[in-house]
Amino acid sequence: MSNSADSPPGPVPRPGHTPDRGPGRRPVRVLTAAVFALAGLIFVTSFNTAKGTNIRTDTSLLKLSDLIHERDRKNAELGDTTAAIRRENDRLVSRDHGTSEAENAELRALETSAGTRQVTGPGLTVTLDDAPPNATANPGYPEPQPNDLVIHQQDLQAVVNALWQGGAEGIRVMDQRLISTSAVRCVGNTLILQGRVYSPPYKITAVGDRTELRKALDNSPAIQNYELYVKAYGLGWKVDELRKETLPGYSGTVDLHYATPAE
Repeated sequence: MSNSADSPPGPVPRPGHTPDRGPGRRPVRVLTAAVFALAGLIFVTSFNTAKGTNIRTDTSLLKLSDLIHERDRKNAELGDTTAAIRRENDRLVSRDHGTSEAENAELRALETSAGTRQVTGPGLTVTLDDAPPNATANPGYPEPQPNDLVIHQQDLQAVVNALWQGGAEGIRVMDQRLISTSAVRCVGNTLILQGRVYSPPYKITAVGDRTELRKALDNSPAIQNYELYVKAYGLGWKVDELRKETLPGYSGTVDLHYATPAE
């Protein structure tokens, strides 16, 4: 940008002389008229689209978060319906097909292994949570980055894997029982599990030998790393022992879409 004080002076009109605007100004006038016409067209289109409503604040337009919560509610209802149908189907099969005690015992064992049968016994509950708002580093630790202050997918997976390693008979994440095809996935700072969406704090419950379960948690390198962030930035970590807990059986679909059972 040049300084006007340094710029050469422009021509000064002579007294009584009107500067020549000539035919070169006509395209500018045409362009101006076209801009105003286009603006009018946009206003009319916006009015017809809105139908007299405020496009930005119309409450009939669902926000993305509202849509997610609505879909989550519907998934929960469908899950309850599926569970009721499965129970009725099992009742009818049991009534119409006589089985021996040995066959019933084998079926119960398979249901327990598959996670579709409830289990009861002692266990542990592990709760993970994001750091408090405006969290800062404790003395001796560097200042945190945003990713240091939230629960990640690998943190949840580390707990689940450690509990399985510790001999858990069954595991529930939030209010859902895990089975072999369950995938613990996080999108942003939310957990998506079997079609449902959850926010922290995250609660993971396992039934099994409490001593072995706790030992597996303590020996997990991934959890040891997570506990460093607990000390540094205040991420949530709590382990509670349970004298007796009942985990309901998994009641969702068990159909395989991308794999086939091994022979």
